[in-house]
Amino acid sequence: MYGNERGAAINHFRVYNHRALYGRPLKVFTGRSHPGLAQEICALLEIEPGRVSLYSFSDGENYVQIDENVRGADVFVIQPTAPPVNDNLMELLIMLDAFKRSSANRVTAVIPYYGYARQDRKDKPRVPITSKLVADLITAAGADRVLTLDLHASQIQGFFNIPVDHLFAAPVIVRHLRDLGLEDLTIVSPDAGGVERARAYAKRLGATLAIIDKRRTGANQTEVMNIIGEVEDRNVFVVDDIIDTGGTLIHSSDALLAKGARSISASCTHAVLSGPAIQRINNSQLMHVIATNSMPMADKQAECPKLTTLSVGDLLAQAIKRIHDEDSVSSLFEM
Repeated sequence: MYGNERGAAINHFRVYNHRALYGRPLKVFTGRSHPGLAQEICALLEIEPGRVSLYSFSDGENYVQIDENVRGADVFVIQPTAPPVNDNLMELLIMLDAFKRSSANRVTAVIPYYGYARQDRKDKPRVPITSKLVADLITAAGADRVLTLDLHASQIQGFFNIPVDHLFAAPVIVRHLRDLGLEDLTIVSPDAGGVERARAYAKRLGATLAIIDKRRTGANQTEVMNIIGEVEDRNVFVVDDIIDTGGTLIHSSDALLAKGARSISASCTHAVLSGPAIQRINNSQLMHVIATNSMPMADKQAECPKLTTLSVGDLLAQAIKRIHDEDSVSSLFEM
């Protein structure tokens, strides 16, 4: 091949590569964990949700069938591993396998709430690192990429051998706190592990920072030991990533009130609210609790009048669009 013929072949190759990279159709599918969030994201992206059949056999086994062609598509599967965690995780794995076997060009697991994230290290003898196991399962099932929100520990990103886009709910929650216009505001981290998150909130809101020295006495059991920072006669806002049974939050609230705090409110990204959590919040002196819809919240909202839910649908939709277009995701957090 000589001269113009060779040049024409090279140009044709470049055009083919461009189409392979950027001509992939964007398709968003959802499992049964949180279809409402997926519908919101698809509406923002101005696309129809992908068609898929999902049901369980009488013995509990999950069944998945993709009801449209996904060959060569850029597929995003939205499935937070919200309670029941194991059922939703297994359904995610089966969906990933189905898309991979259907010749999707790229499959991204969108996991707003990453279950098992709290089991991220060996803190006792003879215990597993379950968040690493889950990462291996997701990768083995066929995910090419993971998009997640406010991991309990950022180092979980290193458990994957595929790209991980780690989003933060801070822009959504900080915007709401600004709108509340609280004066004399102090942001409180409920433990040493959350200091970086609380410091970021305090910096953006021009607030002071306090830290609670917490000791874990058992599963879902904590004891407040000391408060570092000034909270007397301040409007205090406790910032955490997860509220599960609410024990940490209520103990923190009681300790802060004992130190003379004017009012106590709280926020979290993931409102698991299991067991007695809602009853504890309703019976507490907390003014209100802010959470995101990283998992279904309608039933919890109805049971807990102090609970305010903010949507992360727009944040996730923008991230999906940027990943699909090969644009920067980190610029979403420039506040």
